[in-house]
Amino acid sequence: MNKAALIFSRIFVGILFIFSGLIKANDTLGFGYKLQEYFDVFHISFFSPFATGIAMLLCTLEIVLGALLLFGFWNKKVATGLLAIIIFFTFLTFVSAAFKVVTSCGCFGDAIPLTPWQSFSKDLVLLLLIIYLFIHRTEIRPVTTHAPIQKIALIALVVLSSLFSLYTYTYLPILDFLPYKVGVSLPDAMKIPDGAAPDQYQIMYKLKNKTTGATKDMSDKEYLKSGIWKDSKWEIIGEPVQTLLKKGYEPKIKDLVISDASGTNYTKELIENPYYNLVIVAYNLNDTNEEAIGRLNALTLDVTEQYNTRVVMLTSNSAQDAAAFSKKNKFLAEIFYADAVPLKSMVRANPGVLLLKNGVVINKWSYQSMPSFDKLKAAYFDN
Repeated sequence: MNKAALIFSRIFVGILFIFSGLIKANDTLGFGYKLQEYFDVFHISFFSPFATGIAMLLCTLEIVLGALLLFGFWNKKVATGLLAIIIFFTFLTFVSAAFKVVTSCGCFGDAIPLTPWQSFSKDLVLLLLIIYLFIHRTEIRPVTTHAPIQKIALIALVVLSSLFSLYTYTYLPILDFLPYKVGVSLPDAMKIPDGAAPDQYQIMYKLKNKTTGATKDMSDKEYLKSGIWKDSKWEIIGEPVQTLLKKGYEPKIKDLVISDASGTNYTKELIENPYYNLVIVAYNLNDTNEEAIGRLNALTLDVTEQYNTRVVMLTSNSAQDAAAFSKKNKFLAEIFYADAVPLKSMVRANPGVLLLKNGVVINKWSYQSMPSFDKLKAAYFDN
């Protein structure tokens, strides 16, 4: 019985750690954004500039520890490392759930979104299993006791998992779980279907009797049904409290609003363009790669002159910052504005580029993998 429990715990924890690490390593920049949320919550924002590096390190650590547990190498050290990590993550998910400070832990990236309490429950189960493994760590038998093979396996795991994180950071996630992935129609992803259930809310009023001073709470439905609103002796005091009872249909893209410097809404015009158009996304102009901006500037010139293709940039910076940036870099594309959250989801790069046609994401690139004008022309514009 003990042997079976040990084998099960070892396989379950090992595979889950590898899976969790790979999913996050597939989108290291996104995991870095999530870490920045935690840094802000705990008032340690000075770590934010290093968030992506820390994300890569944590992903590598998860994958390596999970694999080493399956191999049974260095059982005492691995069990101790796993216990330290799961205690740390359990603390984070508890804080997120109890104080509602981070709405999604990012445990499995955007592939499997979990609520804070689901994340905490998952970590509690893992904590129990890892405590069991820690108690019985000396009983974990390695697949081989040959020291050179163990060292080679460790080096290979570290190198391969690190390279995977670096690759996805450089060339975008291999598997895109975001709402702006290639093939998605943005207008369709923003629509609410006819007949879809809306959010259901309850409004609570606090009432006070002017004569007796008695108070009572009453929902909006009870308030109307009882007819108490006709009784001049009762008055509403304080502000009504609105509570969400049931979540209605939520479109995949719900927060994208694109405007110009004066606040005019251009969302529909830009995303429903029936022709090819390039959208450069630079959510933060202060940190964007200026060398890439130079290359994109040259591309903008070629595309607009030879194909009359519209090229725009989306940023979350202020109009004043964007104007200064445009002047400094002699930027040619039109600049529009949107919130940083959807821009970070559009493309995991700063800057990144989307190729749209009739609202559909035809392709997307990091600035480090952006094809040349000739390749774009051959692949898309001349077809």
